[in-house]
Amino acid sequence: MDMHKDTSPTQGRSVAGQPAVTSEYLTFRLGAEEYGIDILRVQEIRSYEEPTRIANAPHFIKGVVNLRGVIVPVVDLRIKLGCEKVEYNDFTVVIVLNVRGRVVGAVVDSVSDVLELASELIKPAPEMNTTMDTSFITGIASVGERMLILMDIEALMSSPDMGLMDSGSQSLQ
Repeated sequence: MDMHKDTSPTQGRSVAGQPAVTSEYLTFRLGAEEYGIDILRVQEIRSYEEPTRIANAPHFIKGVVNLRGVIVPVVDLRIKLGCEKVEYNDFTVVIVLNVRGRVVGAVVDSVSDVLELASELIKPAPEMNTTMDTSFITGIASVGERMLILMDIEALMSSPDMGLMDSGSQSLQ
């Protein structure tokens, strides 16, 4: 039995003596901004390949890809969120997500890393009077010099304007 184990009251605990609540986020870049999404929604990360275009799809839906027998719609988050520049290069990746039982791909500029964030590092997103829907932004986290915009990717991907989920939240046939 190791008697020299560190049992200081601050180890792994918040100031109030309660266990620190942490969540893991996959961080990625869209233009100059860095975003974070719940790692539990991420199925895999793939290099970008040109999807098969679907006629009359919204401009931010690039098309579909066949992922091991599953037809997966691919959304370019850069277009959806209004990035100034949308460039496809060696860093462009597709984050494959599982949203409400449906597999969806999200194109981003690059993936940064996985961060574990304590809840006290996350501040509420500021209220903004804008025509753009910002309800999917759950908070802002400062990590060193980095400012992360945390988003509820499930809320964004299942929003009515995406057209990926029906009103019953079941996958479309």
